[in-house]
Amino acid sequence: MTASFTRGQSDPTVQPVPASVVERVDAADTTLSNPRRAVISLGSNLGNRLETIQGAIDALEDTPGVRVKAVSPVYETEPWGVEPGSQPSYFNAVVVLRTTLPPSSLLERAHAVEEAFHRVRDERWGPRTIDVDIVAYADVVSDDPVLTLPHPRAHERAFVLAPWHDVDPEAQLPGHGAVAQLLTAVTSDGVAARTDLELRLPE
Repeated sequence: MTASFTRGQSDPTVQPVPASVVERVDAADTTLSNPRRAVISLGSNLGNRLETIQGAIDALEDTPGVRVKAVSPVYETEPWGVEPGSQPSYFNAVVVLRTTLPPSSLLERAHAVEEAFHRVRDERWGPRTIDVDIVAYADVVSDDPVLTLPHPRAHERAFVLAPWHDVDPEAQLPGHGAVAQLLTAVTSDGVAARTDLELRLPE
């Protein structure tokens, strides 16, 4: 059974947050006291893929200190690194966030969202209900093995670059350059826009 999040429902991945804390977080977000821009890649090839990705977006929006500012179109992608036809195709999307969370806390939240949707890590390149990856965080460049920034393979993945370019044509991938230029250097075989599908920006 696929989990589904809607705004207003309780989120099992976090403890209740006091209203006073939420108010302070919202105030900080409104006044832009210290926001950072982050880019998140989402992918799913099990269950109701569109519903799961939308649920993950809503769960991110429901995180104190995170505001989803842009949601890309949906792309359908052949699985990466496996035999053709051995897995269902992926739906992929990119969201742009504004956040007051540090990268380590954002990573914890990404993992919590994956767990809420029953992500299983049995095998490398295995199928998954949801994959939530931090592609970039502000201009941070780090080789920390826990969280390498930017994502070490983002620059060679059309299923990340294409939707990111759709929502931010001027985007730059730290250490690699313009996303538009990177996109021209990678193959888009097996990566197709699904114009019949749409993800919504949380209200």
